[in-house]
Amino acid sequence: MLFKQLFEPLSSTYTYLLGCEETGKAILIDPVLPAWQRDLEAIGELRLELAYTLDTHIHADHITAARKLRQEAGSRIAHPAFDRLACVDLQLEEGKPLQLGSIRLDPLFTPGHTDGHHAYLAGGRVFSGDALLIDGCGRTDFQNGDAQALYRSVREKLFALPEDTLLYPAHDYEGRRVSSVGQEKTRNPRLGGNRTLGEFVDIMRNLKLAYPKFIDHAVPGNRECGVCPTGVPEDLQQYCEHIAGSPQG
Repeated sequence: MLFKQLFEPLSSTYTYLLGCEETGKAILIDPVLPAWQRDLEAIGELRLELAYTLDTHIHADHITAARKLRQEAGSRIAHPAFDRLACVDLQLEEGKPLQLGSIRLDPLFTPGHTDGHHAYLAGGRVFSGDALLIDGCGRTDFQNGDAQALYRSVREKLFALPEDTLLYPAHDYEGRRVSSVGQEKTRNPRLGGNRTLGEFVDIMRNLKLAYPKFIDHAVPGNRECGVCPTGVPEDLQQYCEHIAGSPQG
């Protein structure tokens, strides 16, 4: 399997490119709208064709490039069936792997950050989305988030994977690129070691994080698989800037 990790600095989002050498087809996990041209260039450099885009959840901090890439590259949009999005081509569910040539991708239902969040397991790697970050986890105070559900998702599903499974998060804000299940089980300050459910719930309750600045635009836009809504303030237009310059935008 060909593999490449890509970083979008505005939202500190990692996009993951998985390529099948047998079929020449590719998958993108969590593509970001301003970076769609970069992603297609990376796919072209590897002489691949984009078959699917997958999102781990309905994002609150950026607009997915799924719809734009379908317009530009003819790819299909895959997304967790839980969210019941009308714009999706392939509904993903735990227990129903996505097979693309030599690539097998297993969805893992991991609610808590959002109620429909999924991680994806492929080739000794788990793409954990916002459920489990390096030395952290996603917040649980919006989009039907639930700290108790997130604790169970991480401890019972992600931490149940082999410890040498490489863990690739959707975000990192300190330049870190990869961890492992074993490392997070041991040292994650929120969920690792002997951290109890009650302790974790208290941690999440007391984070006192600011309201996400783009959520009111990102969530409705992502429910349409990547539409930048009208009325985005000027100081947030950078989240949508590249779509305006496209002939099909």
